[in-house]
Parts: sequence; C-alpha cells; structure tokens
Amino acid sequence: MNFFDKSKEIKNEFIEVGYFFEQCQRLFGLELVAENKGFGRKITDRSIHRPGLALAGFIDLFTFNRVQLFGNTEVRYLNSLTKAKKIRAFTKFFSFEVPCVIFTNDTSPDADFKKLARQKKVSIFKTKHSTTKSVYYLSDFLDDQFATQITIHGALVDVYGAGLLFVGRSGIGKSEITLDLIERGHRLVADDVILATRKGEGILMGAGTSLMKHFMEIRGLGLLNVEKIFGVRSIRFQKRIEVIVILEEWDTKIDYTRTGLESTTTSILGVEIPTVRLPIFPGKNITVISEVIALNYLLKHYGYDTAQDMTERVKQSIENKRKSKERRSVIYFEHDFE
Repeated sequence: MNFFDKSKEIKNEFIEVGYFFEQCQRLFGLELVAENKGFGRKITDRSIHRPGLALAGFIDLFTFNRVQLFGNTEVRYLNSLTKAKKIRAFTKFFSFEVPCVIFTNDTSPDADFKKLARQKKVSIFKTKHSTTKSVYYLSDFLDDQFATQITIHGALVDVYGAGLLFVGRSGIGKSEITLDLIERGHRLVADDVILATRKGEGILMGAGTSLMKHFMEIRGLGLLNVEKIFGVRSIRFQKRIEVIVILEEWDTKIDYTRTGLESTTTSILGVEIPTVRLPIFPGKNITVISEVIALNYLLKHYGYDTAQDMTERVKQSIENKRKSKERRSVIYFEHDFE
C-alpha cells in the first residue's frame, strides 16, 4: 500500500502581497510605508532581489517578479544621484511589474519614489533589521510559502525528541498507539492528516492542519482535544519527521528483519526517511516498542549502531575462539552464587 501518493502534493504558485505583509508584520515587524492598493499583486518567486544593477541601468538580468530589497548599497547609490537621474532610475524601475519594495535598516524612500510607487500601485515596506537579517528572515518565510507539501494519512508523535510518523491501513490502531504514547508523557504533533513540508536539504517537517490541530478521533469514543485533556505539555505544533513506522498485520509469509543490519528508507519529497515495518498482533506492546524505536534512532544519530556493535562482537568472539584453547563460554563465576 502506498501511503505517500504524489497526487496529494500541494504547491503554491503565488502569494499575494497583502498576505505577505500581514504575516511578515506579525513575524518580523515589517511596516507599511506607502500604498496599500498594491496588496493584490502576486509574488511568484521565493527568492529576494537586490535591484542595484537595475537602478544603475543594467536590466538584462533584472528579476522584477521577486520581492525587491533596498539595502544601504541601493540607498547610498540613489542618494549620490542628481534629482533628474534619480527620477529616471525610479521611472525605469517602476516600468516593470514589481510585486513590492522593502527598505532595510529603518530607512525610508524619498517623496519622488513614493509618488511613482503610488502611481503604479506598488506597496513599499520597511524594516528595522539589517539587510543580511532581512534576507535571512524573508527568504525563510518565502521558502515555507513556496515549498512543496504532501498530505499523509497517519499520526506524528514526538517520542523522546524523535519524530515518529505512524502509517498503516485505516483502523489498524494508529490513533490508539498515539494516545497511549501521549498518556506516557510524549507529545502529539498531529493525528489523521499530516502536512509534510521539505525544509532545505534532507529535512522534512510535519504539522497538523489548521482545522484539526491537536484533535484526535478514537473509534467508539469520538473526538478528543488532547491539549485540553492532557495539558499543553502533551502537544507541539511541528516536528521533524525522522522515522516512519509502518504498522501492518503479522504475515507469516513476510521475512521481517531480525538483526537490523539492513536499513530501509522511504523517499518523501526527495528526503530519505529511515523506515521500520512493525508487524502487530493482539498482546504485542507496540507503545514500548515505539519508544525503543525512538531511542534506537537517537543512538544511531549519535553514532552508536546496535546491529553493527553485535556484528563486531560476533566477529571478535569467533576470532578469540580460534586463538584460544578454552572450550567453555563462561570460565569462572568469581564466587557469585546468588
């Protein structure tokens, strides 16, 4: 069964300037300097553009469809121009359909720039942050907005700091296992519908939908609000997906791993996630096994691999027996007869 269908991928083609301002005002203190009639303009690129060359007249590589960021370099260059040259530079700049303009370092544009922006209905913002910080914050925000997402039917839980994503057929018990983990002190990220987003290289973040958030559905019981029942310590809003646990009924025809020497991964949005196929049957304590999966992952993350350690021990034991004349595995009990 394919739990990660590519047809469920979601990707923004654009975001509106009004939404961009609303979010960045809340997150980074972005301020509106002039023209809110440009809030309907569309941002179609996740990158930020510094328009220094375009202001100087070189427009062959002017990526005007990006957010335009005016730092100290652009501002000082404009201040070095005569009024006539400035207006020519402004006129040329606003002849393109730029989505919006941001001034960094708490600087503001002059009256001529505002006038042309008003005529072209281009919003102007400013921020107190330096240009470097502004690029970092805004690029990170835009990366999130334009990142490809995929919806996954499952449950995501923070177990000892490791993000375990439980998947399996409907009704196999994902929510019940999740509820048991929460009761044991672990933290719910989302149940039923997971939004997975790729962040950078090799990082896949998981979160719940805005509607369900930290609600759970337990068959025979109904909907539960985990935060209200178990407290704020039982939830978190997002978590990196680090291990996928595939729950399936025990099948005697399948050869399940016994040693853990063979590692299996699942590719989601190009990110390879370690995967464990966990056969279940009545009486098997899946909750404790899930905790051990998380702890074992953390050990591997910090450089210790149990399967490799046992392999080395077996090799060493064989080598020692080959060299030694002893025939018993236990040589001496040191008077411990308890």
